[in-house]
Amino acid sequence: MPDPRGQILVIRGGAIGDFILTLPVLAALRAQFPSAHLTVLGYPHIAGLAVLGGLADAVKPIEARGLAACFNARAEVPAEWAEFFAGFAVILSYLYDPDSVFEQHVRRCTSAVFIAGPHRPTEAGGIHACETFLKPLERLAIFDADPVPRLAPKSDAGSGLHGHLKLAVHPGSGSERKNWPEANWGELLRRLAARTAADLLLVGGEAEGERLARLARVWPADRLAAARSLPLTELALRLAGCAVFVGHDSGLTHLAAALGLRGLALWGDTDPAVWRPRGERVHRLRAPEGLAALTVDRVETELLNLLAGTEGSQPFERSVG
Repeated sequence: MPDPRGQILVIRGGAIGDFILTLPVLAALRAQFPSAHLTVLGYPHIAGLAVLGGLADAVKPIEARGLAACFNARAEVPAEWAEFFAGFAVILSYLYDPDSVFEQHVRRCTSAVFIAGPHRPTEAGGIHACETFLKPLERLAIFDADPVPRLAPKSDAGSGLHGHLKLAVHPGSGSERKNWPEANWGELLRRLAARTAADLLLVGGEAEGERLARLARVWPADRLAAARSLPLTELALRLAGCAVFVGHDSGLTHLAAALGLRGLALWGDTDPAVWRPRGERVHRLRAPEGLAALTVDRVETELLNLLAGTEGSQPFERSVG
């Protein structure tokens, strides 16, 4: 067993959703070794969420100069990286390293306990990604850790809206095939604007700018705030000030779930057994015929129930026939 007063390094690349689904690992390490200093080697704009939520103490950029040499079997590990790795009691890596080149380089630099975890779950097994990422912690005698990603920001900057129930909407994702048709989003927002007094936080990235601009026109300007291309930690703070979230199969839906928002995920053909949001208050809505078969009526009904607080807090899945 490593010295709990030592330092722990978790190496995690990947997209937003991958990182969110790895948060239970950080939480379990924090609980098992509360005195340890926990560093994440990852993408700072994503891994900063762990620092925001108190699950990590520091982030080192995975894009930093010299690290690429650690993936070259013929290269030497740069001195600064050798010194960096030598400072840890435990190193847990979720990097894609099929030939163990990175692992072998790191092991030569340090006496740390090195644990290689999977960079992605095996979808054929039907085991959720969170359980897959937690499995390597058994090497540290960590069993039965909470598999639900939870993120509690240390402060709340609010959503930029005041006075009404706040609805956060993310009408995009990392893939167009995961997106509900834009025309449906427009009709849904028109109805909700007329039938509720909710304020809207419209969320999206740079690539979704034109879509956000079109959808913004259907909502009253005095009840609208845009969160476009915000730093992820700032977006998390804004989302934390909202009551209900609706989005697709995306990293931001996983983020909303981890923040504890009541939410609705418009789900396509991704295997929910492996990739569903684990937040207890997130509901999945899917149609056997595909995402486009979800009607505006159905989504509106579910959202109105969530906004009114008439649904319970347990997760469910609606299938539309």
